[in-house]
Amino acid sequence: MFDSPGTGVAIVLAVLAVFVIIVVVRAVRIIPQARAGIVERLGKYNRTLNPGLTLLIPFVDRLLPLLDLREQVVSFPPQPVITEDNLVVSIDTVVYYQITEPRAATYEIANYIQAVEQLTTTTLRNVVGGLNLEEALTSRDQINGQLRGVLDEATGKWGIRVSRVELKAIDPPLSIQDSMEKQMRAERDRRAAILTAEGTKQADILTAEGHRQAAILKAEGDAKAAILRADGEAQAIQKVFDAIHAGNPDQKLLAYQYLQTLPKLAEGSSNKLWIIPSEVGEALKGIGGALGNLVPEDREAPRPPAP
Repeated sequence: MFDSPGTGVAIVLAVLAVFVIIVVVRAVRIIPQARAGIVERLGKYNRTLNPGLTLLIPFVDRLLPLLDLREQVVSFPPQPVITEDNLVVSIDTVVYYQITEPRAATYEIANYIQAVEQLTTTTLRNVVGGLNLEEALTSRDQINGQLRGVLDEATGKWGIRVSRVELKAIDPPLSIQDSMEKQMRAERDRRAAILTAEGTKQADILTAEGHRQAAILKAEGDAKAAILRADGEAQAIQKVFDAIHAGNPDQKLLAYQYLQTLPKLAEGSSNKLWIIPSEVGEALKGIGGALGNLVPEDREAPRPPAP
């Protein structure tokens, strides 16, 4: 059948080499970091492979698909939920989970992702069903905490730990959204009106305070000016008085000064009555006497014409 014995030996050696390669490939496995492998021997669970190099018995041991031990994130589609006040809201959820027990995650549940999704939907409906719309919109932390507690307790036997549950969005019906938008717009308008009124009030207060300060400063300035003016007049009078007394004035000079002062006493439209001091009378007598001395004795004064 073979051309020569050497050719037959070569074919056998080649088949053996291929067989050895296949055995080595199936026997040697390298598990990456943060991965885990489940080994079944003759269809029964044998052991869990940790990261590193390991050896399997070819055609006896079977390595199942590796499991990722890192924390994973799964986002579920929006779910309709009825609130306590009979409103249907759409809620998006995100679940953060991690496989802690590869054996349980493999044999205790067929599809843990689908199981987590269904459990999240059921728990979410139970939690949100006891809240009205306003509480559901403002109590996200409370809902997240309740969801995480229920999911973590239920998935513990599956070898999964739920670390966090987040609500991405809570969308109420369109009619409710329009009403909420109108309410928020009215609230913003009210706050804007309050802020405007408060600003106007503060501006009026500051303006009034400025006017008051200006009036106070003006009054203080007028008072200081009056004081300085009075001081100046007092000093001027004192200087005039000192100059008059230093010049030793006679009766005629004083009488002349009185006569110059009399027209000033009658100035002003409101001066109906004014009183002449007695010193003025004495001064007028002195002036009359002085003027009498100036008239010649031999000259008679002209007589007034007969009526």
